[in-house]
Amino acid sequence: MSQATIDKINAMSEDLVIEVSHLTKDYGKGRGVFDVSFKIPKGKVFGYCGTNGAGKTTTLRHIMGFLKPDSGTVRVNGIDPWVEGEKVKPYIGYLPGEIAFPPAETGSDFLRSQAEMIHLSDMSKAERIINALQLDPTANLRRMSKGMKQKTAIVAAFMHSPDILLLDEPTTGLDPLMREAFIDLFEEEKARGATALMSNHMFDELDETCDYVGFLKDGHLMDIVDMEEIHHRPFREFIIGFKNLDEYQKAFVHPPCKVLRREDDLRNIILQVDAKSAGKVIDELKNYGLRQVSEIKYTLERYFLETMGGNDND
Repeated sequence: MSQATIDKINAMSEDLVIEVSHLTKDYGKGRGVFDVSFKIPKGKVFGYCGTNGAGKTTTLRHIMGFLKPDSGTVRVNGIDPWVEGEKVKPYIGYLPGEIAFPPAETGSDFLRSQAEMIHLSDMSKAERIINALQLDPTANLRRMSKGMKQKTAIVAAFMHSPDILLLDEPTTGLDPLMREAFIDLFEEEKARGATALMSNHMFDELDETCDYVGFLKDGHLMDIVDMEEIHHRPFREFIIGFKNLDEYQKAFVHPPCKVLRREDDLRNIILQVDAKSAGKVIDELKNYGLRQVSEIKYTLERYFLETMGGNDND
């Protein structure tokens, strides 16, 4: 985590909603979480990225007050959820990674029982989410597919407009179209000011929705990145494809930008350009016969591969 990211979060310390400090839960044989610390300011989305078994679910269960830390502390709005969980749970929309519904005949029955528990009488938002996710809540709960169960759990987590969302792999079991529908729903929650912790191993979903992303590996928080630094880098990169070999060979021999790579067989030049000078470079390109000009977007996945040494197994 860069010092700039630390300073940015600390500057918002008066608005912190979730504080995890040196959290350790050791299950033995390297399983659990170890000395994990992070803070989530009000209205921000913290992405929690890691493979299965990295410790994401264990962390979320501590924040819900389901587990007692071996050491370290967890605070939600200044309250210890293990000691006073009843004070924080009403403000949380929780989507567990492993969904186990209580006894209920249909999805509708389950949602009604959940609404009664949280004293929710207006089910209009639930109906809107049901329609957006194309869910049939009248189906038998036990016979639902993984995707239908996931949709039902999403409705339960979102329907009361909670101040805090704890989402453990929220798009598991959803097809690509429903993933997009979920992202739209989540962006609505973010826009109204909800604070969220979302565990996910899908880089593109974290890239699209989060303010900060923490990388968890084998129970250790390896890095936290401010997504502003990902989306607004001081440099931009472009692939420039030339039609003419002679122009390709002469172009950008002494450029005001950095040539990262030349691909002679394709007549492509990969340029790194100061973001403030990108317009001038684009204007210069009008003097050439080109077949391609495209920007290479810098992504969270690329950051991970460059800084964390990610490989196929990770």
